[in-house]
Amino acid sequence: QVQLVESGGGVVQPGGSLRLSCAAHGSIRRVSTMGWYRQAPGKQRELVASVTSGGNINYVDSVKGRFTMSRQDGPIAMNLQTHGLTPADTAVYYCPAGDVWHYNGHYYRDVWGQGSLVTVSS
Repeated sequence: QVQLVESGGGVVQPGGSLRLSCAAHGSIRRVSTMGWYRQAPGKQRELVASVTSGGNINYVDSVKGRFTMSRQDGPIAMNLQTHGLTPADTAVYYCPAGDVWHYNGHYYRDVWGQGSLVTVSS
């Protein structure tokens, strides 16, 4: 079984920064594309940033220049460094993985964590 666990959320004032982390648990052999999504209250979930297994990173326009994503593969982990936060960034942040291969031979698709809440408020 595999599990993704997000952490690092909290309450921050506008203009502040937070560093979100995502740790993968389980004997994971390989992961394909991973990403950060967020869901604001009353809104649909949206993609914030994604990274392929080859290290290609893409950001949604609204966070370009403010958010930086990183990934490591031994063990699988991701970070999302955020700067210049605004109330519009308030959301639950998730770090899903598209395809996950376990050392026991099992394959998992679209693995999601429980999310980490980021609240930007004065």
